Amino acid sequence: MNTRIGMTLLVVLVFAGSRAADTQASISPVLAAAKSVKCAFPLYAIGTWTDGEPKAELKKASLSVAFDQINTEDGTARANGPYGDLHIVAKLSTWSLHLLEISGEGMLRITTVFDKESRPGKYKAVHTRHEYTEVSLPGFTSRPEQYYGECEIGR
Repeated sequence: MNTRIGMTLLVVLVFAGSRAADTQASISPVLAAAKSVKCAFPLYAIGTWTDGEPKAELKKASLSVAFDQINTEDGTARANGPYGDLHIVAKLSTWSLHLLEISGEGMLRITTVFDKESRPGKYKAVHTRHEYTEVSLPGFTSRPEQYYGECEIGR
C-alpha cells in the first residue's frame, strides 16, 4: 500500500514539475523583456445604465498611455500620467502583460498587452477603466470604458 501511494505521489510531482517547466518555456520572450510600453487606443466602448438596464456605445478615441520601469520578476512598473507617475503592479502571464493601477479613491485601470502583433512592432492591447460618477463631465472618465488599440514595447 505504501509503495502505491509513493508511486502515485512521484507521478503527480513529475507531472506537475513538467507542466511548470512547459509554462515557463511558453511565456512570451517579447513581453518578458519589456521595460517600457507606449500604447495608442483609437476606439472604445463606454458603458452605462439607463432605467436600470446596462447599455454600451462604441466611440472613436485618441487615448495614449505609457508605462516604464517594468520589472516582471518583481511585479512592478510605473504608469506615466498627466498628473505625475504612479507605481503600479505588473503581471506577466503566458500570452499577455497586465499593468494594473488602483487608486485609493476607487479607480481601477488595467492595460493588457497581448503577444500578438497587429502589425510589425505593434502589439494588440486593451485598456479598461472601472470608474463611475453620477455626473458625467466631458474629458473625464465617469462611466466604465474599454479601449482597443496597440502598443509598442521598449526593451
